[in-house]
Amino acid sequence: MIDILLLTLLVLCALAAVEMRDLLSAGLVLSGYSLLMAVVWTRLNAVDVAFTEASVGAGITTVLLIAALSRTDRGEALVSRTRREIPSLILILLTGAVLVYGTLDMPDFRDPGAPAHHHVAPRYIEGSAHEVGVVNMVTAILAAYRGYDTLGETTVIFTAGMSVILLLRRRKQRG
Repeated sequence: MIDILLLTLLVLCALAAVEMRDLLSAGLVLSGYSLLMAVVWTRLNAVDVAFTEASVGAGITTVLLIAALSRTDRGEALVSRTRREIPSLILILLTGAVLVYGTLDMPDFRDPGAPAHHHVAPRYIEGSAHEVGVVNMVTAILAAYRGYDTLGETTVIFTAGMSVILLLRRRKQRG
């Protein structure tokens, strides 16, 4: 029941953020969305992802958004809805249908017979200390088995942060 409530709140936050014309309000709603996602990740027993979502998604992203809005207009120009939105809506609905269809082949949520519980998890549990040489299993998984993923995620976050800094820096006045 809590999962359905969280999903409903996430959908409502997303719809509210899309419909808002005040960019600051939309940013704050998206910050709330990130906090709700942190709760969802915690419910899925992915506490490390929840911590990252809360700190990056709700924390630093909100600060950077407010900093960016301090240099721009707060409101969005009203754009009339045209017939050009219909093909976009059809494309979005079609993509969503394909994604939902793709999930039909997945194992049930928390299914103890899922392949990940019989092939991947036992290897990590039994072999991480010997293969990697690190006692902490989480560190071994993040640093060795998923090292490229972690490096990629770190690179994306660093690049995004540097881009925002470059966009928001103040230019010196000549003269």
